[in-house]
Amino acid sequence: MNFLMLSCRKATSLIEKKSMFRLSLKEQVQLHIHSNLCDACSSYQKQSEQIDRLVEQEQKRPYTSHEHVDENRALKNRIIKLLETPKF
Repeated sequence: MNFLMLSCRKATSLIEKKSMFRLSLKEQVQLHIHSNLCDACSSYQKQSEQIDRLVEQEQKRPYTSHEHVDENRALKNRIIKLLETPKF
């Protein structure tokens, strides 16, 4: 049973790994169990997934070389606001 229990450090590592690679079945089970028991890691996982979605959306946006600093500030503020809003 010990092999199923993760530390928060290992769980956050798996959350980040999951955003770039496919997790093994064992890793998926470990992360699922840990996230169900740990509110902090569950919140971290939701925020990480939200950041990934926002970055992906931003990358799909057509790039213009004359973007203004104000537009970047507005995007930063939008991301911060979305992260601070509880999604429970």
